[in-house]
Amino acid sequence: MRISPLLIVSLCLGTAACTPTAGVSRNQPFGVDTHGAAVDGLTVGHRLMEAGEPELALKAYLRAAGEQGINADVLSAIGSANLALGRLGQAEQVLRRAVEDDPTFVPALNNLGVVLMEQGKVGEARLIFQQAFALDSGQTDSIRENLKLAIAQSEAAVYDPTQEEEGGFRLVRQEKGKFVLLTQL
Repeated sequence: MRISPLLIVSLCLGTAACTPTAGVSRNQPFGVDTHGAAVDGLTVGHRLMEAGEPELALKAYLRAAGEQGINADVLSAIGSANLALGRLGQAEQVLRRAVEDDPTFVPALNNLGVVLMEQGKVGEARLIFQQAFALDSGQTDSIRENLKLAIAQSEAAVYDPTQEEEGGFRLVRQEKGKFVLLTQL
């Protein structure tokens, strides 16, 4: 049996049409440029935190950790996402690691102080806020407010142990990865 050259050419062209072209993946969505620059995972995470999506922000921060490596900025962002999700134990561990990595990184110190306040560790939170306030030279209002609350709570706990039951704390997000504790004093 003789195979026609026209049949061979059409078979080659048919299989070539089924294989992906150079630079295009079968799993790639239509219209996506894989050669373009990706947005930094930290930037995406910060935007998602602003939009009130801490779970998605956490995923973006973990992607940033894979791209940039583990540093104080990435750890602080992961800790703040865990804080927003109410995972205080995880947030504390990650933020402590961020502070170990860079003891002068003010956002990590501030967020660690917030976690400690939420856990009722007012004395330690006060020390952390004092350290953050000193490193920041008192320029950030949220750190100043957090320090005031920690001082008031630590002094109120000495004089009135029932105050914590009456007032309680409320966590309010103010900036990218920065939180402020509010209470009724």
